Parts: sequence; structure tokens; C-alpha cells
Amino acid sequence: MLSRWNQPFGYKDVLKISLPLAVSMASTTLMQITDRIFLGRYSVEAIAAALPAGILAFLFISFFMGVASYINVFIAQYTGAARPDKVATSLWQGIYFSLIAWSVLVVLGHFLTPLLVLGGHPPDVLVLETQYFRILMFGAGLPVLDTALSSFYSGRGLTRTVMLVNMFGALVNIPLDYALINGFWIFPEMGIRGAAIATVVSWCVVIGLYCPLIFNSKNEKKYGIISNFKFAPDLFRRFIRFGISNGMQFFLDIFAVTFFVYMVGRLGTIILAASNIALSIDGISFFPAYGISVGVSTLVGQALGQNRPDYAKRATTCAFHITCVWMGFMGLIYFLMPDTLISLFRPHEISDAQFAEVLVHGRVFLLFMVAYILFDGLVLVYSGALKGAGDVVFVMKAVGFFCVMLMVIPCYLGVEVFNAGPNFLWTIFTAYVVVLSLVFYTRFKGGKWQRMRVIE
Repeated sequence: MLSRWNQPFGYKDVLKISLPLAVSMASTTLMQITDRIFLGRYSVEAIAAALPAGILAFLFISFFMGVASYINVFIAQYTGAARPDKVATSLWQGIYFSLIAWSVLVVLGHFLTPLLVLGGHPPDVLVLETQYFRILMFGAGLPVLDTALSSFYSGRGLTRTVMLVNMFGALVNIPLDYALINGFWIFPEMGIRGAAIATVVSWCVVIGLYCPLIFNSKNEKKYGIISNFKFAPDLFRRFIRFGISNGMQFFLDIFAVTFFVYMVGRLGTIILAASNIALSIDGISFFPAYGISVGVSTLVGQALGQNRPDYAKRATTCAFHITCVWMGFMGLIYFLMPDTLISLFRPHEISDAQFAEVLVHGRVFLLFMVAYILFDGLVLVYSGALKGAGDVVFVMKAVGFFCVMLMVIPCYLGVEVFNAGPNFLWTIFTAYVVVLSLVFYTRFKGGKWQRMRVIE
């Protein structure tokens, strides 16, 4: 392991690219966690509504984000192949796609609110879910555009800029979130609507920072970042062909979690709140590891652009070791401090008896997270490596198949037919993560990805 530190695409290179992305994702996670904490302290109905509505909005955003994020792989492989003009052209195709996606998402936000009713949640929770969902969907094109713009840096391995931009966005969001939820200083008390508005404003801030950083004379001279703005039909079609598979995979992954949340919601507000709190805590470990996954995609793409699959293997192995250390540490925290973590989300008006129920369920849910956390890291690293090579169709098919067979059907039958409790649903969720991890690991070891490319 020590010999790999200074080798090309070894631990040092993986940390150099992945650590800023992990910190960037951690800042996004912090933004979401504080949002949940503020809403949890505002009311139990607000915290019960926030995750179902937020994850439904993200379900539809995720497809378009997944497509836009594949620009990262194109830029990585063109960087490895020393084609700077194609880097700029690829970025512009991502921008054009993001603008189209925004208009579609605004329309979807207007027509898809009846889906919230299908969750069967209490009427007071449903009203808050609808408010939260509509506001998020109005600004839903912004994170898609953010994904495309950030690829200009992450695809070239310059991930520190992505980290700083996202940290600044979080610094804007957190105080604004508190002020708009609770009514502080000059801001009115808006509850869950204020949380959604603060999120959209922070997205705007991130986009506003990227534009002058990218579209300037320095990047024009090196990449032709402005002059290469033209629509490139062949490149766009190739990007869409790979990107749609990536978007579908991302969509199906989020759909599995969304379906899980809605089935848990049928078991009552207390269980839903406990499950939502646990999943919010899970984001502390997941999103930084997802940043490492994006870093792996970048490194694998650059290695294959240089026709060095051995470098890609080395980067993936090193990234997995780093992810195991992170996930193992977080699993230990979840195991040792469940009550402390859950209590961060306690609403002010909830009684001791009610919160005792939340704690009872929450402790068990955190133990499930401890059981699958290392397998979650395995999923992220090896799926990221496969996508960086261009093996995204396999990843999509695997997620789609196991989403239906291991999540949707068992969860539905468990709740609607056999009256199963929340522990059964969390067992199904754990099994889904474990199986996917073994599938992606086996595919990577098979080596077919080494002959794949997304660039001409």
C-alpha cells in the first residue's frame, strides 16, 4: 500500500482529486442536514414532509442530473487524450441539455403533485409536502446546470474549485434556511416553504459563481471556451446515448429510495419521521463517498484516454481503500452515538413520550445502516469506475433489475399484503445494497470495461 502512494493514479492522486469532491459533497450534506434539523425543530409534520417531498423532487431532477453528469466522463477522456477544444465543446453540449431539462422540470413540477397523494400520508403532512415539492421543482434546472458546469473542473481533475464553490453555496444556504423557516431579522416565518426557497437561492449563487470562473479570457485562450459554443450534433448524440443510461441509473437508484420512503410512510408519522431522520444521517457518510465515486470516474476516464487501464485499476483500488476507512469510521459513529445524532432532529413541541418512540425506531434503523455501510462504499466506487470507462448500460440494467426485484416488489408485498413492519423494509433495503455491491465488484473484476471508450 505504501508503494502506491506516489505512483501515477495512486493514493496521492486519488486524494488530490477525490478529497475536494468529498468535502464538496460534505458541504451539500451539511446543507441538507441543517435543513432537516431546522425543520425537525420547527415541527414534527415539517420533518415528516421534508424527506418524501424532497426525495420525490430529486427523483425527477436525478435523471437529468445523471445525464448532465456524464459530461464529466467526456471531459476526463478528452483531457487524457489532450484534446482541449473538445473539452469546451463537450461542456457546451451539457449546458444546452441543462437548459432543455430546466423547462421540462418546471412543467413536471406543475403536473406531478398528485403523486404526493399516492403516498397516503396524513393530510397536514401532505399540504407541506406539496408546498416543498413545487418550489424545489421551479428551480430544479439549476442543480442540473450546476452539474454540467462543475464537470469542466472535475473532468480535468481540478476539483478544489468545485469544493470552494459548493462550500460558499452552503454558507449562504444555512443562515438563510434558518431565517426563512423561523422568521428571523427581516425575513418572515415561512416554515417548510422557507426551506425550499433557501435551497433554490443557494443553487442560484453556485451558478453565479461558476459563470465568471469558466467563461473568461484565460479559458478562451486555452480551450476556446467561448468560441466553441456551437451545437455539435454528433457529439451531442454520443453524449445523450451514454448520458441517458447514466441518468436512468441515477433515476432508478433514487426511485428505489423514494419507494422505500413512501412505503415506510404508510406505517405512521412517528415511524416515517424516525426513518427520515436515519436517512438524513446516512447522508453524512454517503455524499462524501459519492464525491470519491465521481473522482474515480474522472481518474478512470483520464487513464483510458491515455490508454492505460492499469492506471484505472490502481485508482479504483486506492479509492476503495480510502472509502472503506471513511465508511468504517462513520459506521462506528452511528453505532456508538445513535441517541445524540437522532436528538439533533427533535422538534420543539414533541412530547418526551413521542420522541421516545422516535428514538426506539431510530436506533434500530441506524444499526441497519451500520450493517450495509461498507457495501454502500463498494457500490459507489466500483459503479463509478465502470461509468468512467463507459460501461454505463450495464450499471443501468443492474440497478433497474434489482430495484424492481429486491426493492419495489418485496416492499410492496410486505406492507400491503403481509402487514410487515419497518424492520422488514430496512432488511430489504440492506439486501438491495449488498447485492448491488457484489454485482458491480464482479463486473469490474471481469475486465470488459478496459476496452471501452466514450470518445472517438
